[in-house]
Amino acid sequence: MGDFLLLGILEGLGLATKAHCSVKDVDGHVYVVALAKFLKNTNKIKVPEWVDVVKLSTANELAPSDPDWFYVRCAAILRHLYLRPTGITGLSKVFGRSKRYGVSPRHHVNAYTGILRRCLRELENLGLVDKRADGGREISRAGRRDMDSVAFQTKRALAAMK
Repeated sequence: MGDFLLLGILEGLGLATKAHCSVKDVDGHVYVVALAKFLKNTNKIKVPEWVDVVKLSTANELAPSDPDWFYVRCAAILRHLYLRPTGITGLSKVFGRSKRYGVSPRHHVNAYTGILRRCLRELENLGLVDKRADGGREISRAGRRDMDSVAFQTKRALAAMK
């Protein structure tokens, strides 16, 4: 209760520069696009040379048409880990899709795990993701700080557009 009172006093005096905003306060699609742009602008993610020819799942017929899909996938992984820490298998299920079998019924197939491992390795090198004791991944403190900062900037930009 004291923190909220202090924040209210600071806001009343004009000393609070920004209110707390988390990833949950921003639309998911808009946030992933903004975070992908943030990751691309850092120039610290090493994009593999095979990104233009690889499929993301056995259900896909072609490689992604977006040239920046690797940054978008990294951003989507970060957002998912922010909301719920998980491992490679869980991410593979989340990013999987249904495969078409012609006239036969569709079935869910998982995403390729090699791409997910590569994304997580790059995010770990940036210090945004940490490994857990059970083998899963979670967002680090620095990652949570950066993601909340992007969420605040995105929310402010969306409010300015209205």
